Amino acid sequence: MTIRVLVADDQSLVRDGFAAILRGPADIEVVGEAADGEEAVARARELVAEVVLMDIRMPRLDGIEATRRLCGDPAWKGRVIVLTTFDADELVWDALHAGASGFLLKTTTAAELVGAVRVVSDGTALLAPEVTGRLVREFMHRPRPGGPAPELTQLTDRESDVFRRIAEGRTNHEIADALHVSESTVKTHVNRVFTKLGLRDRTHAAIYAYESGFITPGDRRDPP
Repeated sequence: MTIRVLVADDQSLVRDGFAAILRGPADIEVVGEAADGEEAVARARELVAEVVLMDIRMPRLDGIEATRRLCGDPAWKGRVIVLTTFDADELVWDALHAGASGFLLKTTTAAELVGAVRVVSDGTALLAPEVTGRLVREFMHRPRPGGPAPELTQLTDRESDVFRRIAEGRTNHEIADALHVSESTVKTHVNRVFTKLGLRDRTHAAIYAYESGFITPGDRRDPP
């Protein structure tokens, strides 16, 4: 099975470069390109793209709003990686809250870009290392919520354990080792957590966990 990718950027040289990199691996297929946000939304739906590389700053419709429209469409099951030359915090927040599953700077290497497509396609969170530290610092300076989100009461104790480790960035394998269960059992718990809390993927699980006060930076229970 190949991962169907759409490249959206208003600069043709950038689109061509990303497309050329992604045409190399056998497990990735570049199904199309888009020069603005409106075209990106239309082509992602038409071509059934599984991953969209989305530039933030584009004409007609910016990448954040295009991401919001795609990820808010229940008929579209793909994921978005936002690419930008700007690493300002507000752009990170806007992109993630719009529904992006990953965030990379355009200075990323070819190998990192290919890896990002694979990781996000698999439903795993992806953030540029430069961005991750600032996100944690942002959470640390935010006031704690007054109380936990009511949806959290739906989780069993084991689901809460799994949810906490998802928010810490643990893989299913690492969670299985920490809880002394099989990876298939962890996958079942992860799916139930996502269903109960209405989450798309691990990126949004982490955002939800921090913003609801379920977890705070530095609240790591066991070694990685």
